[in-house]
Amino acid sequence: MPLWKIYHPENAYTANDKKAIAEAITAIYPLPKFYVGVVFQEVPKHSFYIGGEPAGNFVRIWVDHIARQFVDESLKERFFAAVNRRLAPYLADRGLHWEIHVDETPFGLWRIQGLQPPLPDSPAENKWREENMPSAY
Repeated sequence: MPLWKIYHPENAYTANDKKAIAEAITAIYPLPKFYVGVVFQEVPKHSFYIGGEPAGNFVRIWVDHIARQFVDESLKERFFAAVNRRLAPYLADRGLHWEIHVDETPFGLWRIQGLQPPLPDSPAENKWREENMPSAY
């Protein structure tokens, strides 16, 4: 699962923006779509500080990766290039300053609906992808 937590200024995004951002993020991953979660957290200007100053135009993105980990530098670079390309209309193109980081959790420390997710690219994961839901295997 990638879980994206997007901390952003109040009223930076409409409901339609949030849906479009979540769809753009989901499209980055060759995973079952239900693996990808996106949480939007509005932060009032008086509650977000950068360098000791209120930040009314800053977006902080925290990503937890569990379903897949980066195994080499080229994957990291391709991932961040895709993020930059897909999110530019909602960040840089709007004049927002932003930062992102990715944490990686071991695959074995993850469950969905009490089930251990199938191994990457296995027949069971392909079934989960096609059905867009977990099932026993």
